[in-house]
Formats: sequence, C-alpha cells, structure tokens
Amino acid sequence: MDRASRPGSAGEHILQERYHTVKRADAFYSQQMLTALNAEMTSFIGKQAMVFVATADSQGECDASARFGPPGFVEVLDEHHLAWPEYRGNGVMASLGNIEENPHVGLLFIDFFESTVGLHVNGTARVLPNGELSRLAPADDPSSRPEPERWVWLTVEEAYMHCSKHVPHLARLEKRIAWGTDDAVQKGGDFFHAKTTAKEVVHGRR
Repeated sequence: MDRASRPGSAGEHILQERYHTVKRADAFYSQQMLTALNAEMTSFIGKQAMVFVATADSQGECDASARFGPPGFVEVLDEHHLAWPEYRGNGVMASLGNIEENPHVGLLFIDFFESTVGLHVNGTARVLPNGELSRLAPADDPSSRPEPERWVWLTVEEAYMHCSKHVPHLARLEKRIAWGTDDAVQKGGDFFHAKTTAKEVVHGRR
C-alpha cells in the first residue's frame, strides 16, 4: 500500500516510515478501518453510556471532553450517521464552539465493564436544535432520558477498533444522576479549588 492510497494523515505515514511500522499499520488499515459503521459497531454503540469527544477550533487549539447518558444515548441513525444529545452543562460550549469553527470530530467509545474494547468514530459534525431530532427520544420509557437542549449530528468518515490490551477492567457502581442540575454540590463543587487559585489568562481564555 503506497502512501497516497493509505488512510490516515501524512504525519502518520511519515512516522510509520521513520519507525518502521508501515507493515503493521497497513495491516490495521486494511483489516480494521472502515468508512461506515457495520452491524457490530452499531450494536456496540447502542450499549455505551459514555463517549469521549475530541474537537479543535479553527486555529487547531484542542479540547477533549466526555458525554454521558443512558446506554444507547448516542443514536446510530444509519451506517453513515449518528447523533448524540447535548444536555444542560456549564454554558461554556467549548466542544460545540469548536464544532462551529471546525466540524472535524473524533469520538472514542470504550467498554470498561465487559470487553474492554474501544471504538473510534471520526467524522464531521454539525449542531442541531432539539426539535429537529426529537423523534430520537426512546419510545419505551421517555422518562429514562433527560430532555436534551440540542443534538450533534455526525457524518462518519472512519470507524475502527481501539484494542483492549491496555484498557483496565472497571466495576460499575450505582449513582443517582442529577441530569441538568445547576446545584454546585451535585456538580462536584470547587473540587480543584479553582476559585481560590490566582487567575491567569491562558491563550486568551480565563
């Protein structure tokens, strides 16, 4: 597989050649990387209650966040599209603000509780009002899912496995989730004592 025909970035290809991993990388590209979600990936996403979300603004400044919900809160609409709900948060809109400037998004689902396998889904996203995807509310028990403020719609470009060998096996504990609360204590309070730490402007942000 020559460099021009390989999936992935130019930077990946340069380092694969520098560190002599081209053969392993090509095997992964050809055997594990898809351009759409297959049935097994769709089933996997339908069981997950969290996803890590990577975004960057137009200048390349990055942000990593996470989204949570009842299992299956990320909805696979078809093999090329999925959507996740945006519940009430801190109002900063860091991830959505990045998507407004730069639609490229990387998602990482990890099953910490059973298989310890992960799934990367990369693509381009756009933010939609809640009403445009209101049909996605679960029909069996609407009360089991909080009302989202909006949705993020993702067009899938890449989907591939994250191997399980270094992923820890965790135990799931019961926790009462206070969806959308503004109560400071339930949100974690000032856990890192940021209020009493001297504020500095970093990259134009406070």
